[in-house]
Amino acid sequence: MKRIVFILMMGILFSLFSSCDMHHDGYSYRDAWVGYGLVHENSGSGSFTIVMDDGEILFPATSSLLWRDLKNNDRVLTNFTILGNKDNPNHDEQYYVKINSLRKILYKGILDITPEIEDSIGNDPILVKDKWIKNNMLNFELLYKGGSKIHYINLVKQPGVINTESGPVILELRHNTNGDTEQIPLSAIVTFDLNALKIQGKTSTPFKVIAKGFGGDDFEYTGEYKY
Repeated sequence: MKRIVFILMMGILFSLFSSCDMHHDGYSYRDAWVGYGLVHENSGSGSFTIVMDDGEILFPATSSLLWRDLKNNDRVLTNFTILGNKDNPNHDEQYYVKINSLRKILYKGILDITPEIEDSIGNDPILVKDKWIKNNMLNFELLYKGGSKIHYINLVKQPGVINTESGPVILELRHNTNGDTEQIPLSAIVTFDLNALKIQGKTSTPFKVIAKGFGGDDFEYTGEYKY
């Protein structure tokens, strides 16, 4: 039975506090769920569904200005209220929902690092508060300080054919402050598509993520992408 994690949103900071089973028929308009998913644009109709990370499919009951800046395969953090079950022959968990709020999440692929992009990628420190893998997605919750400029986050690897015979693929989590001043604490969620790590004839790829931390406290994380 699949679950979605509640998240209490305080400005731009997130803290987990409980979980709830969505698979029941007695829904209350006072209840709300929060979770991550990918937008699916229904061709020709201009409507959207959201495929949640745990497989549930959300059908917004009404159109909204919340959708105006979205496109197919956008990653979102959504707060929603379940209105009822949607009947379907595949017995998937599908729900009619009211969208209470919607936030786009940075979602990008892994870059090959080259001398041409080295400067723009940057190597400023960052704090990794949390990390998790879901499906083909590697997710990070990040903390840093800034002021008024846009910061850039990328996950990079050396170019060339992936070879894990001598160890896991080395990935670098890079942060570019864009010359910003450290005025206030900030938080960000970013998701990276791991499909670039697939190796023909294999079913998984080991990897190691490294990042420059504050005060010499660097980050390391060893994981495995299963496909």
